[in-house]
Amino acid sequence: MEELSMIKEMVKQEMEAALKHLDHAFQKIRAGRASTTMVQDVMVEYYDAMTPLNQVANVSVPDAMTISIQPWDRSAINAIEKAIVNSNLGFAPSNNGDYIILNVPPLTEERRRDLAKQAKAESEQTKVTVRNARQDGMKELKKLDGISEDLIKDMENQIQEMTDKYVKLCDEQLKLKEADILKV
Repeated sequence: MEELSMIKEMVKQEMEAALKHLDHAFQKIRAGRASTTMVQDVMVEYYDAMTPLNQVANVSVPDAMTISIQPWDRSAINAIEKAIVNSNLGFAPSNNGDYIILNVPPLTEERRRDLAKQAKAESEQTKVTVRNARQDGMKELKKLDGISEDLIKDMENQIQEMTDKYVKLCDEQLKLKEADILKV
């Protein structure tokens, strides 16, 4: 019996991890408004070490179309600027010696459609991961010996219900993200 609940818990954890990954991926897809998550993966060469941007500067969003980056150490401003340009985020940084300003351009209709496609692809990939977790759980159930078929069948049904629930959550998150992206 304990083996059944361990398998179910393993499957649930994999599905939750997939959903968290989707949420993180959606945060990186910009929806026409400035956000600190747009630059969270930028790595800056700081004292010969690749360092996350948020560890060398204060990143803030003063308004909906601007990201402000104020380095803790003013000597790092050129390295930060270079890292932003090299990250291919599509921003043209401007600095005044104290901080860097990134102006987030409004999205074109074509770019919005591309971002919606990107969000849909992330959602589909997450659904594949959820289904793979279900498949792994089903394989583990088949390996069990000495447990009645009724209990195994019941657990298979529970895992399928869980799969349906997480796939539905993926669809709901995608719907919200698409609405956010396509909203002008």
